[in-house]
Amino acid sequence: MESAERTTETPTLREEKKAPQVGGSWEEDPAVLDWKLPQDKKGGDGQQERKWQMGDIEETLPQPIIYHEILWRDWQDLYNPDLVALGEKQFDFTVLSYNILSQDLIEQNSHLYQHCPPSILHWDYRWPNLLQELQHWEADILCLQEVQENHYKDQIQPSLSALGYSCHYKRRTGRKTDGCAICFKTQRFTLLLESHVEFFRPAVDVLNRDNVGLVLLLRPVLSEEASEGLSPPSLCVANTHLLYNPRRGDIKLAQLALLLAEVDKLSSTTEGQRCPIILCGDLNATPNSPLYQLLHNGVLNCRGLPAWKVSGQDQYCGVPHSRILPFPLWPDILGVNDRCQYTAMRPPKVKDRKIYTRQRILEFRYCECALQRPQNLVLIKGVTDNKPDPQASAAQAGIFPDPPDSLLRTPHLLQHHLQLTSAYTHFLPAKDRHEVTTFPLGIGSTVDYIFYSAEPVPICNTNQGLRFFQDSKLKLLGRLCLLTEDDLWAAQGLPNPFCCSDHLCLLARFSLDLSTP
Repeated sequence: MESAERTTETPTLREEKKAPQVGGSWEEDPAVLDWKLPQDKKGGDGQQERKWQMGDIEETLPQPIIYHEILWRDWQDLYNPDLVALGEKQFDFTVLSYNILSQDLIEQNSHLYQHCPPSILHWDYRWPNLLQELQHWEADILCLQEVQENHYKDQIQPSLSALGYSCHYKRRTGRKTDGCAICFKTQRFTLLLESHVEFFRPAVDVLNRDNVGLVLLLRPVLSEEASEGLSPPSLCVANTHLLYNPRRGDIKLAQLALLLAEVDKLSSTTEGQRCPIILCGDLNATPNSPLYQLLHNGVLNCRGLPAWKVSGQDQYCGVPHSRILPFPLWPDILGVNDRCQYTAMRPPKVKDRKIYTRQRILEFRYCECALQRPQNLVLIKGVTDNKPDPQASAAQAGIFPDPPDSLLRTPHLLQHHLQLTSAYTHFLPAKDRHEVTTFPLGIGSTVDYIFYSAEPVPICNTNQGLRFFQDSKLKLLGRLCLLTEDDLWAAQGLPNPFCCSDHLCLLARFSLDLSTP
């Protein structure tokens, strides 16, 4: 059992990349170190010919790509010791989120990888390098997406188990062959609860896709000395991969709401509080999108919002569809309200009839649908020419805001109360460029995230932009910097001989406060 105050070396990618261990020794990976540009030629003696003739001018060919330099990723320390109170006990841990690229999806979408040499797309080449990358970062919690089921059973789960991880997997429904996995080090955490979330619901039109989520409730493992007099708080870890289709933002929002409802359920304690949350995944939405706004701000106004604008992936839509988000987005039979929480559903009974009091009738009188003017209403001066003020009328009638389980919904608003913020800022000031996590069709984009529980700053108004947060029970100690679109252009995109997925991994280090319940 390890101490709660664990010290580790600062991660870096400035070391040379090596191939996985074979026969007890480490060997340089020739596919990486000997990679050359396609236009390089070989001379008669078998050596690389570095020059060519064009008329009377002798030109020098470009040098081979040095992936170790182009794809260096620095570690950014955010820890401020002055913010930690004296005597405060902390539990430090790292979280890695990574879309490792399913092999079946490579074969089904081969047009996306025409820039890659076929040899580096084979799973037999990619998995050893992916495993080496996971070993290098040695994260306490791994959240993996696009994990192919047969690869998970035959290679991924056995390899990670040998490294001390407890592995948990949820395959996508239907005929899909990949899914999500959460793996945690058994020396660092114990499992309390595990929940598999299937987004496909046959009776709900907006949930007709096979994406899934996985939620674990973990408890830190403390040494006997560190755990004296302490009951470590639980940690709720969620992982998902939302629908890609840029036009179907309505489906993405419904999937996210279902995941948030499950997280809300598992993170709620018996004392009526909430344990810290880590939410990872490939959300297929950009940081400037309405879906991101919902997750980060806790509220989204859906009125008049086109479905193709929800994810911010407008460049992939082609000719956008004119579908406007309906409200409500899903029917009541789903059992999830517009605050992304489960509702208590009771089977209907004949004798259990709702009694409509005068107060309830007044609520219907001033709801939005009752304030719509009929098209053929005859205009009578002093009778039908006035526009009612719903707020003033409700106040005069003594109507107060709806209770949590009210029949009425807040018009066109989606909300949640989990208070989440991103571990990344999505901008690199040193390079004056936006961060990217993937590079489809030569366009850099951020779609992968690590969100965590934080405390909103009270003075900030969400109507003026994104809400601001400050660390609370979870403190962000550092993160592995991402790259820019220019960096990936220089490395000839993703995957490449150095990065064996079409996504970059995200890595963040947190500190969990053990001194508060």
